[in-house]
Amino acid sequence: MKLQKATLFGLYSVLELARDPGRQLSATDIAAIYGISANHLAKVLRDLGRAGLVDSVRGAGGGYRFSGNARRTTLLDIINIFEDIGNDGQGAPDPGETTDIGAALLMVQGEIDDLARATFGSITINTMLKTMKWYGGAAGNSEGDRESQETRAG
Repeated sequence: MKLQKATLFGLYSVLELARDPGRQLSATDIAAIYGISANHLAKVLRDLGRAGLVDSVRGAGGGYRFSGNARRTTLLDIINIFEDIGNDGQGAPDPGETTDIGAALLMVQGEIDDLARATFGSITINTMLKTMKWYGGAAGNSEGDRESQETRAG
């Protein structure tokens, strides 16, 4: 399963901001950390704000901060803001779906979507933050690594 860019940007943003709920980051700050478009990210952050997961602070030194409940908000809650994983198949069938092979493939796809929804729905932001600490920034994005990158860049 591949998530849309907006969904991934939303997940990156919420997790980055939830890492330290007292910290404010601008869309540009978050975009720089993840190497993504600040313009696209600003739209995603507006959607997250409407959903009550982030608050925006205007003015000089403004930015965004996490305002959701990390123990109750799941990855599926964030994903559902941007896309519908595993739609219910309403609408006209695509060519081939009315055949026995097409029907069997649809059934398997439905089961995969159910598993994905169940998995994303069982993982909270808090669980992800613990997982990130457990991995210790194995992907090179730990707090210490980021500080060293900022020092080198600054």
